[in-house]
Formats: sequence, C-alpha cells, structure tokens
Amino acid sequence: MRLYISILLIACTSFVFGQKMMFGDTTRVGKPFSKDPYVIYFHGSYLMYYSIPPKQLQSELNGWGIGIAQSKNPTNWEHIGEITPNGTYESKGLCAPCAIVRNDTVHLFYQTYGNGKKDAICHAWSTDGIRFIRDITNPIFSPTGDWNCGRAIDAEVYEFKGQYFMYFATRTPDYKTQIIGVAKTRLTSDFSKQSWTQVVDTPVLRPEFPWEGECTEAPAIVQVNEYLYMFYAGAYNNQPQQIGVARSKDGIKWEKLSNKPFLPNGDRGTWNYCESGHPHIFKDTNGKTYLFYQGNNDFGKSWLISNVPVLWKETYPYLNKITH
Repeated sequence: MRLYISILLIACTSFVFGQKMMFGDTTRVGKPFSKDPYVIYFHGSYLMYYSIPPKQLQSELNGWGIGIAQSKNPTNWEHIGEITPNGTYESKGLCAPCAIVRNDTVHLFYQTYGNGKKDAICHAWSTDGIRFIRDITNPIFSPTGDWNCGRAIDAEVYEFKGQYFMYFATRTPDYKTQIIGVAKTRLTSDFSKQSWTQVVDTPVLRPEFPWEGECTEAPAIVQVNEYLYMFYAGAYNNQPQQIGVARSKDGIKWEKLSNKPFLPNGDRGTWNYCESGHPHIFKDTNGKTYLFYQGNNDFGKSWLISNVPVLWKETYPYLNKITH
C-alpha cells in the first residue's frame, strides 16, 4: 500500500471574506473588473497579471488587455500598469496571462482574444516585469489534429523533468466542449513558435462530471513531491464555474481527485455566488501555496480576484476525496 498526497483547503467561505485579499481593477470601466490572475515573485515584490476588459469609450485601447498589480505580500495589491494590444494578431485584445521567471527575465504567455477558433498562444518577455517585448514569431502555438478546433487559450507553462510543459485549453472540432491539451519545449528554449511540440494528439483533461458541464479550462500546475497537481476550472463562466484538482506523475496522464469541486462557488448573496473560477496556484518563496481565483455575484458585470491558502498533507489511506 502506498502513501498518497491529499489536499486540505484550510479556508471556508467565511474565512475568504475575512481575507484582506479582494482585488478589483477599476481603471478600465470604473468598477471592479479583473479576471484570470497569475502571480510571481520578482525583484523583491509580488507581481500579479490579470485580464482587463475594453474601455467603455472608443479609444486606441478598445480591446482586452492585461493589467499588472504589485504587492509586498500576497494580499494587498496596487495597480501599476497594463499591457495593451500590439500588432494585427492582437487587434481585438489579449488576455489570460501566465508568467514564469527564468534567468532574471519574466516570460509572459498569453492568448489573443475574440478570434474564435483562431485564438492562439503568444509570448513576450521583460527584464522589469512591466515593459514587455513581443516574440517576433507570435503567435507561438496552436494545436493540431482532428481532436480539436485549432484554438489555444489559457496557457500554463511549468518546468518539469528537464523540460517545459505548456498546458492549454482548446475546444472540440464542433466548438462545443472545452478541453485541455499539452505541448512541450526544451529547458533552454527561447519559447519561439518552432520550439514547441504537441505531446499527444488527444486531450489530457476533459469534462466528465455533472458540475463540469461542457468545460474544463484554465489549468494551473504545482509540483508536490513526485506529483504534478492541476487545479482547473470546470463549467463555463457563471454556470457556475468551480475549481477541481487532478494529479499526474508524468504530466500527461491525469487522475481527477474527486467527482466534486475542490473550491465551489459561494452561497446566494456572497461575493462569489456566480462562480469561483479560473484558478492560479502560487507557491511562495517560503513554500506556502495560495490558490488565486476569480469570482462575482452579478453574472459577469464585475469580477474580483481573491485567494485562499492551501495546506498539503500526507494521509493514509487516500479516500478519493478532498476535505474543505
């Protein structure tokens, strides 16, 4: 018999409300609207990248963009900048950021917006975490094969076993069901278009439980001991979207840990009644992990970002469930 890793979320809805972390960027539309959080620690500060909507008035910034907030801790954030569309492939916007730090450089992976089946993953880099240079080979990745529609969104790039895996969401050829695939590149990669190889011609995660509806997306990866753990969003926005967990030893074959959400949406009247969605799992410099996620209670008229701490605990035996 083996020891397994179970995940214990040491927060409930009331604890979330007690958290200082409740961030909403008002710079674009005058009300809190921040989605798709991603956090890194860089040059002595925390940086959070997130999606921001078009401005209400027609302008040169009339497209989705990526906001940047800064903090000295994982809870108190200040907006410090944004990344706006640049180039024809970003003409309708960009969003859903993922950031990694390598050799004192921030590498940002993000998706184009509003192009349906043609949306794809792009890459840029920065030495200060604020001003980014686009990859001249953008977009750098779209999936191939008859198992998907050619779309790639929600990139998650993670170093594992001497290479980088890039998990992405795509849809079935009929554009109905959101599924998750994986590509890879070498550890010394420049992340350009020619460097990526699709690992398998099949989804590595797809909806199967009632709460997931027709969508699994927004993969978020962390390694604990020999396993990779994927926090993912199930169901489309506000249906409600909730967060599940799967694990893998090789980064390709994934086992869902429960047929229930790990982090569900809140009760009626709470800030995340309509969803707890689009997760990002952040491992701090002290080894603590925080689950960042988005939520709202007005069916997408506004969006807030919050987080909860996650405690990892060895249990024996593993009971195929997660305790909240």
